Amino acid sequence: MKGVIFNLLEEAVVDQFGDATWDDLLDAAELEGAYTSLGSYPDSEIMALVAAASEKLALSPAAILRWFGKSAIPSLAIHYPDFFTSPGNVRNFLLSVNTIIHPEVRKLYSGAGCPHFQFQEMGTGELILGYSSPRKMCALAEGFIDGAADHFGEKVTVAHRGCMHDGSAECSLVVEWAS
Repeated sequence: MKGVIFNLLEEAVVDQFGDATWDDLLDAAELEGAYTSLGSYPDSEIMALVAAASEKLALSPAAILRWFGKSAIPSLAIHYPDFFTSPGNVRNFLLSVNTIIHPEVRKLYSGAGCPHFQFQEMGTGELILGYSSPRKMCALAEGFIDGAADHFGEKVTVAHRGCMHDGSAECSLVVEWAS
C-alpha cells in the first residue's frame, strides 16, 4: 500500500477526531506511523489501523473504510484537481478511474497496486461497477463514490450486490442517482 493512502487516513482522522486519536490508533495497531507518500508499506498496516479504529469507534471495518473513502475525497480534490475538474460529474468521474486516474496514480506512485473496475451502464440510469482487487477494500471504493457524489453535489445510493468477502469473483457496486 502506498504511503499516500496512510497520509489521507491520518488527515481524515486528525481533521475529524484530532491528533490524539491518530496517536491512539497507531498505539493500538502497534505501528510507528511514519509514512511518506511515495513509500510502500505492508497492506497489513492499513488493516491494523482500520481494526483499531473499528474497535475504538465501535463500527465495522467496512464502515470505517467507507467513512475513510468519503472523507478522503475533499483532500484528493485539492491535491489532484485535474482528476475532478475534467469529468464534471460523478458518472464521468467513475468512468475515468481505469483510463485516466489509475494510470496517473501509477505514474506518480511507482508500484501502486490499484484496483480494477469494470463498468456496465444500465438503461435505467444505474451504473454497475465491478470491483476487483486482492486487497478486497470494496468498502473504501464505496466511500470514494459517496465522497465524489458530495464533491459534485449529486445524490447517489450505492448498493453492494455480490462481494469478494462472500466468495464472489468481484464486488458488484450498483450506483443509482436520485431524481
